[in-house]
Amino acid sequence: MDREAALRIDPGDSILVDPDSRVDPRLTLYTTRSAYARLAASTRKNYATDSCLFFNFLWQRGKSWDEGTAEDLLDFEDWRRWSPRNPQRIGGSKWNRELAALRRLYKWAVGMRYIAVSPVVEREVMGRHGQMISVPAARAKDARASNAKWLTPRAYRMWRNVGLRGYTPEGRQDPSFRGRNDDRNAAYSDVLFSSGMRRTEGGSLLTIEMPDLVGAARNYYDGKLAKEATKSKRERTFWVSAESLRSTETYIRTSRRAAIRRAQAKGRYEAMRDVWIVTSRSGFEQRDLHLVDESGEMFERNLTTLDVEERQRLFIEGEGGPSTPVADRYRCWSQAPSQGYSAAVAPGAGSS
Repeated sequence: MDREAALRIDPGDSILVDPDSRVDPRLTLYTTRSAYARLAASTRKNYATDSCLFFNFLWQRGKSWDEGTAEDLLDFEDWRRWSPRNPQRIGGSKWNRELAALRRLYKWAVGMRYIAVSPVVEREVMGRHGQMISVPAARAKDARASNAKWLTPRAYRMWRNVGLRGYTPEGRQDPSFRGRNDDRNAAYSDVLFSSGMRRTEGGSLLTIEMPDLVGAARNYYDGKLAKEATKSKRERTFWVSAESLRSTETYIRTSRRAAIRRAQAKGRYEAMRDVWIVTSRSGFEQRDLHLVDESGEMFERNLTTLDVEERQRLFIEGEGGPSTPVADRYRCWSQAPSQGYSAAVAPGAGSS
């Protein structure tokens, strides 16, 4: 952590590693100090993975990432989308996302004069308001804008009970089910289904941000999503069903409390670094958090300014030791592949 801090690499930043386990400082500068670093965490992860695919394609041709040409990109598109030798071909929407990732990276590299010409050729088209804009020439024309499918509440409950809770379609306990944390997963899924939140948004909610089941009985309750925890970076109101809140409260008071006790007994929280302890709350709707870091320094942060990674650092001093007020950590970085370019993550952005 100390070396990363000296190089201004923050927890959660993407680090691209080549097949020889080397890190190009130019790519690290791109992922940590360009506009890329301000993208949503899920977008950064996807773009890093997409870039690595093209870098590996170039590596197999004996080229580094900064030696790619327009012809290489055409061959890469052929492999990704149409080649009969590729058993995992992709559609137009996925290709356009990969192209957007490469366009962003190479446009930055040209601007920094690390390369002379971007392999992503662009062309001028007329925008929706009559203005001329530049788009990648290889952009797919068969991409679907969306592929939404509606699910009735009854069908959703069957999917949840069978897939997450370990029941058969007839409602009996399935003895072959080997899943873990079924009440946590079901509660999380209920919240997303009833509210329409994204997975990262729902997974970053703190327990203190969940609406309280108090007052007159209602079918839905409202809460606020913090600006920095949303993909759009805009604070907004969400509505969640009373049934979902009840299942979440049951999980918090039972399985989650037991998991916290086990972690405290094993000293896992004391072993964590870069923790912020929430000492009190104040301000409008109690949204100003009073925090203490590891060095004992006191500071304040408003809930809406805390991003997803920072929320994973929040703890409160409870009975028996610290426990986290984050509802749960559902996002995690996948294990990096052993061959080819890989996208790692800077330490300190823990997952579980």
